[in-house]
Amino acid sequence: MGLRKHGGTGAEDAVPAESYTDLNARIIDQWIDDGWQWGTPISHERYEAALAGDWSMALTTTREVPRNWFFPDMRGKRVLGLAAGGGQQMPIFAAMGAACTVLDYSEKQIASERLVAEREGYEIRCVRADMTRPLPFEDEAFDLIFHPVSNCYIEEVLPVWRECFRVLAPGGRLLAGLDNGFNYVVDDGEERIVHGLPFNPLRDPSLIPEGELADWGMQFSHTLDEQIRGQIQAGFRLLDLYEDTNGEGRLHELGIPTFWATCAEK
Repeated sequence: MGLRKHGGTGAEDAVPAESYTDLNARIIDQWIDDGWQWGTPISHERYEAALAGDWSMALTTTREVPRNWFFPDMRGKRVLGLAAGGGQQMPIFAAMGAACTVLDYSEKQIASERLVAEREGYEIRCVRADMTRPLPFEDEAFDLIFHPVSNCYIEEVLPVWRECFRVLAPGGRLLAGLDNGFNYVVDDGEERIVHGLPFNPLRDPSLIPEGELADWGMQFSHTLDEQIRGQIQAGFRLLDLYEDTNGEGRLHELGIPTFWATCAEK
């Protein structure tokens, strides 16, 4: 299958009963033990460079987020890294002077955030929680939400956009990386179309056999209606967007986009 293995420091728990999201959290923890690229924290040298203004961030696989998607001055801005644990983006926000909170359901992604914060001496609020449930934050608690590709691990996207709108202050921005579904229709070699859409293994378990779950996790395709129109329906105003490829493989070689990134404003 053409699925993708994506992608003061106390932790707070907000953990629901057993579900497919619990399974995904455990699988991602194992990927991190195996050296998953989206779970490897940035180096001290990269943090130091960010302090000096030399930084970049990614919502998808290869393209950098345009700098004009961020506020001109990030100092004091309240940033939520939504399903963005791993010590990759939040340290850069901290280096820019933002007040950082990260929410992730993987214990090891949260642990990486604590590790980098302790190493570099900044504060971050770490919350272990399932983003398929109401976010454990007050209304208008944040100025910017950074949400790399991760909706592919949840079945319902629209509730997430509604919660993002609720917890953002007026004028706040949502920066999101999104899978466009194309990876789910092709075979492992990305040569043939072998699946229709939507791709939902909860409805059709044969899509990801039990023996392959540890390699892929429970993943779901989502439509433009869900991913982009859904943001608009939640109340957001779309400011900008771009496409990206897998960065490798046949689809990439053919220039076929498999991801979107969006910048939206409340």
